[in-house]
Amino acid sequence: MHAPSLISFALLGSMALLSGPASAQERKDIVDTAAGAGNFTTLVTAVKAAGLVDALKADGPLTVFAPTDEAFAKLPRGTVEELLKPENKAKLVAILTYHVVPGKLDAAMVTKQTGAMTLQGERLAFKADGGAVSVNGALVLTADVMASNGVIHVIDQVLMPSDENVVEVAAAAGQFATLLAAAKAAGLAETLSDGGPFTVFAPTDAAFAKLPAGTVEGLLKPENKEKLAGILKLHVVAGRVDSTGAAAAKSAKSLQGGTLAFTAKDGGLAVNGAQIITADVNASNGIIHVIDTVLLPR
Repeated sequence: MHAPSLISFALLGSMALLSGPASAQERKDIVDTAAGAGNFTTLVTAVKAAGLVDALKADGPLTVFAPTDEAFAKLPRGTVEELLKPENKAKLVAILTYHVVPGKLDAAMVTKQTGAMTLQGERLAFKADGGAVSVNGALVLTADVMASNGVIHVIDQVLMPSDENVVEVAAAAGQFATLLAAAKAAGLAETLSDGGPFTVFAPTDAAFAKLPAGTVEGLLKPENKEKLAGILKLHVVAGRVDSTGAAAAKSAKSLQGGTLAFTAKDGGLAVNGAQIITADVNASNGIIHVIDTVLLPR
């Protein structure tokens, strides 16, 4: 199947309206619409097993990125059967709610945004490139299937939320050795692993290397533990704040108590003057924004 062009993607909603019922009241809700389509058998079965039927039948509005039966069939053998077991209900709920965004995002809105926060809590990334529209890399096959309580966009892959916490994500990235060593020395590594959700503005090893010679070594000494903890807490905000939310909010209070100011810089976003070089990295208990400078309390 060829990827839809941006124009056809945006127009699918209008076509659906012309071929479908005349009013929202006459349309079926999201669950009934998916059930009637015939290619979402696995998704509907999973929604029932997860106890989410009532939530997806509620007034909403909701936006659902719906994987087809073929999308579920791409998962490793036995994955679906395992997820449908009662003891895995919490994991199944997390996966399904990761496909749902509060509010009604039609095709035109999706192509204009870089992403959106899901009911599960993590963020989906939208990309329009070369005529194709994708969500976390999953191709949108059909857009704007309208329901009485929202809209469905059909996708070709099952989206999986992160199962690694912010410390594990940072460790796997390979560019935060100094930050992780500092978190351990400050006694914050366990909190960032088990607590949250948190938004972490994470300086790279190169960012720490820009500090005056001997600064990091001095901060890692046991007698400077409290000072080090204060610096690191300045890089952390309670809750999940994605780049869109940060730009809209303009500022946020850090765990250290100081204010973080978000401003436009070099075509992107900066926090207290530090450039965010990679935004919106998902973790199971938060979100990471990679920055190029260590933030210091005033």
